[in-house]
Amino acid sequence: MIALEHYGGGATPALEQTVSESIQTGFVEADLEMQPAEKVLLRQLAERVAALAALPVMHEKRELWRRHNRLEPTRPIIFCDPENGWNEIITERQLQCKTKIARRWEMNLRKEIFWGEVMGDDRPVEAIFNVPYTCTADDWGAEIRYHKPEQLGSYVWESPISDYATDLKRIHPLTFEIDWNVSRSCVDLASELFSGILTVRQKGTWWWSLGVTYPAVLLRGMANMYTDFRDYPEEIRQLFSIILEGHMKKLDYLEANNLLSLNNDGTYVGSGGYGYTGELPPSDFNGKVRCQDMWGFTESQESVGVSPKMYEEFIFPYEKPIMERFGLTCYGCCEPLHSRWNVVKHHHNLRRVSCSAWANLAKMAANLEDRFILSLKPNPAVLAVPNPDWEAIRTYLRNGIDNCRGCRLEIIMKDNHTLANHPEHAVEWVRIAQEEAGAR
Repeated sequence: MIALEHYGGGATPALEQTVSESIQTGFVEADLEMQPAEKVLLRQLAERVAALAALPVMHEKRELWRRHNRLEPTRPIIFCDPENGWNEIITERQLQCKTKIARRWEMNLRKEIFWGEVMGDDRPVEAIFNVPYTCTADDWGAEIRYHKPEQLGSYVWESPISDYATDLKRIHPLTFEIDWNVSRSCVDLASELFSGILTVRQKGTWWWSLGVTYPAVLLRGMANMYTDFRDYPEEIRQLFSIILEGHMKKLDYLEANNLLSLNNDGTYVGSGGYGYTGELPPSDFNGKVRCQDMWGFTESQESVGVSPKMYEEFIFPYEKPIMERFGLTCYGCCEPLHSRWNVVKHHHNLRRVSCSAWANLAKMAANLEDRFILSLKPNPAVLAVPNPDWEAIRTYLRNGIDNCRGCRLEIIMKDNHTLANHPEHAVEWVRIAQEEAGAR
């Protein structure tokens, strides 16, 4: 076991840590070289991951998630993913590998070890090493130019649809290309490296969200999208229709080519939570993964300022056909859903519902009761300061749990951009949350 004081304290490695990191490898052929000493180190780290995954407590955690996802009564489940805060937990002081692929894999393995040895939340460690596919970004037919002054900072972009009359004709349902050589080479390298230790699998995640408003914002711009509901209602519907068609054709292609992977295991699903369930895939599953064998997810956090009526008229009709393809579904991220719940609740096979820090928790608890998972997302800003107000954090968690009595509650700390260079913030938050949840 490595004590918490052995973490942090160095320069940031500036590695992408959000959920998008798991969608594709981001490597090219030249990135696949690895030094012999790096291979030795990665095998040693993999052995520690495998030992953690075999612990009885990990089996207990998996069963806890399965019961929770079946809507059985359990104590509140606690999960913490510091996202870009990982760059302040596992820093250049801890990372030893220098080549690109080895550094990425070292970070992934060290995160698993931290979760298993230090974090203290309910996330199980698995003796599995997933290798994503490498593919191009979704291409909607028009270039979206990003301007990002810092690697992990904010950015702006140039939206290609400045005039519907001239620019919309350039937009088409998305296309993408898979780099099969790099994708297979990564699997071969991982299989050789972790043979006898971890199960290596090529696992296509392919998307974080299948929502329609984020692509629309990238293509049209946030301010423009908001005014389009009034000024260009038919054009914004046409844009949403193109995006819907793009998502559906991508799903068709992935299904037809056996590129989907089950997410009924320790796969992150929705905007928080894990997919452990015996309800998927259904009994007619023959080994070729279809959307109906999986958890699906949409959200519309970009439309947070849109009225419930406009959401129902303009956005929901383009989300619904996507959700209808999946066996179980999740909805929502940072947008407060209490005002549009009467629409959202009609999504197909809805099981997990996000309750952001900006939602009315009492209303959401009354809406969801024990019929849906209430995925509570506390404000991550409370951990972004050098000296968090731990009593205020405890009070918030206690009140949240009290307000959700009778609900199927999970409490998820995520979206952290920084922990103020204090790795202990994540661990202390988990400790307090577990105490209030009755786990300690």
